[in-house]
Amino acid sequence: MQNGKCFITEEPIDLTLHRQQLDIDHIIPLKLNGKDEQSNFALTFSSANRSKQASDLQLARILHRYEKIRKRLEAEDRSPNLNDLLVQAGGAKYSLAFVQENGRVRYSLAEVGDTTIVDVPYYTDKLSGMEYFFANLAIEYLFHDDIINPRTIGSNINKLTEEFYSGNPQLHVSLAWVDLTGASTSPVKIFDGQHKAAAQILLGVKAIPVRIFINPDRDKLILTNFKAGTTLRQVAFDKSVQRHLGNTLYQDRVVRYQHDYNLAPDDISFSERDLVSYFRGESREMKRYILDAVRDGVTHNPDNRLTEFIDFGGRGKEKPLSYSSIEKTFYSFFVHQDVLETPISYRLEEGKNPRDLEKQQITELMNLIADELFINKFDLELGTNQIENKLQKGEHIALEHLRAYRMSKEEIMYNWLKILQKVLYNFFITTGTMADENKLFQTEFPEQLWINLRNTIHNLSTLPIWVDTGMSATIFGGKQNNQYWEKIFATGSTPQGVRVLSEPINILTIAKE
Repeated sequence: MQNGKCFITEEPIDLTLHRQQLDIDHIIPLKLNGKDEQSNFALTFSSANRSKQASDLQLARILHRYEKIRKRLEAEDRSPNLNDLLVQAGGAKYSLAFVQENGRVRYSLAEVGDTTIVDVPYYTDKLSGMEYFFANLAIEYLFHDDIINPRTIGSNINKLTEEFYSGNPQLHVSLAWVDLTGASTSPVKIFDGQHKAAAQILLGVKAIPVRIFINPDRDKLILTNFKAGTTLRQVAFDKSVQRHLGNTLYQDRVVRYQHDYNLAPDDISFSERDLVSYFRGESREMKRYILDAVRDGVTHNPDNRLTEFIDFGGRGKEKPLSYSSIEKTFYSFFVHQDVLETPISYRLEEGKNPRDLEKQQITELMNLIADELFINKFDLELGTNQIENKLQKGEHIALEHLRAYRMSKEEIMYNWLKILQKVLYNFFITTGTMADENKLFQTEFPEQLWINLRNTIHNLSTLPIWVDTGMSATIFGGKQNNQYWEKIFATGSTPQGVRVLSEPINILTIAKE
């Protein structure tokens, strides 16, 4: 009945090789009125059955299919989005042909063999002025808009899938848009409600109801989505996603400025200050978009080796750093927090543009830290869960892993990055370099400074405190604040007078080999 495959994983079973690792279970649990008879029995791998995410084996199989997609994309260092599920299910193939006239929209799904002409009314939203209509579309005509909504599929997809599987309806349809300006066909791009769409696709649904906006103001949709995840807190946008949207809005404002001043697309002879002044009705937001573009440029730099160890969702137990911590430390300390007066094109061709230097050198510092602390040292499979408790119970934790874990704690990293910041500034002072303290990363670092920074990171990492397992129940037994570790680095002792370093950190000597 199962074609020789595990009911949950759909992987082949060898009754000889796997005979000690098999379970027989009810497909529909007895507590859900499943019958205790052969038609309701399934053969599964024991490991899959005992770690399944749903008691109903049909649902467990569906969730396992999603887990396969998630693990496959780990090799690309990313999580699934709606487009991945659409493509897996045979969707995201065709643009949809429309006719819009006399208050109605006509379309046909001829590419999938349904030549029926669907004729529906369209409406005008009284507040935004946007036109829209409702449709139940085959997934072949649906695409994911990763510009307006760059979010990946979150862990709550399992619960949402279970809700749909149980027959509980969701009260909001997904939102999409089409662009019919100068054309009669357009892909239908979903920009909101992707989790609802994803859950239905996982359950094998081949057509999804959507509310489709006709020729909308995309900038307004991006801004709406941005505000929904920031000021309005309507959706649970991770901060990294917010920065990505802010970067998109920044790029859009640059294009609008060029258009309004009849500038060529490659003409960026205006400054960040010019942009803020021109869009003065949203000057505060404009400043945030500019900084978001800088942060997003570092975060999504393909050469950034530290990102492998950053949990962008902020809720996992595998990676040592949260994106929130990165914002409170690296981006808070090293990104210049005000807009620049110099043209965006300033010294661009020389490779010494202030913002580009800033992003490049922050990325390089992150790479130094990744090399010294994390790569081939931090075990992602062991992760961060209950490390100090495991030590207290006598479990073995590799010292390199323990060091990386402890130095990743936000309150600790905050203080040793402050030390790096002081090493930076001290170098410029002692070499007589005129550098703005608030714009250190916009000044090109000489080779010796990079050597000093690497020495500092290495010397900090060799402090015995990070691998002292006896401190698991005391110094590292609970979460401390920034001031606690500032005191330790400055004096060698805790605020309670407990000596934990042989001597305070000396800025002049910590940077030496």
